[in-house]
Amino acid sequence: MTCFLIDPTAKSITAVPWDGGVDAIRQLIGFETIDSDEIDAHGDHLYFDEKCFIRQTPGVGRFQLDSLAPVAGMGLVVGAGASAPQVTLQALQGRVKFL
Repeated sequence: MTCFLIDPTAKSITAVPWDGGVDAIRQLIGFETIDSDEIDAHGDHLYFDEKCFIRQTPGVGRFQLDSLAPVAGMGLVVGAGASAPQVTLQALQGRVKFL
């Protein structure tokens, strides 16, 4: 299945393959410490580095999805229950602001 990887440094959102596992989320985000926020009524979630708010990593971009707190580093949008997200790539692009 696919998910959407948000790369604030490249200012891009791309569909990437995902096996549905937490280890793959950690690998795609690049950190062991992960957290998530639900982003819509379908149960789609944004996964990100849990310590992104306190980690001072130079050269890492930031993004904001809707009114959530800005995230430093990569983000990953996946669907509910380890499924593909319901949100479309085009809709997600309209909801993300690169900072």
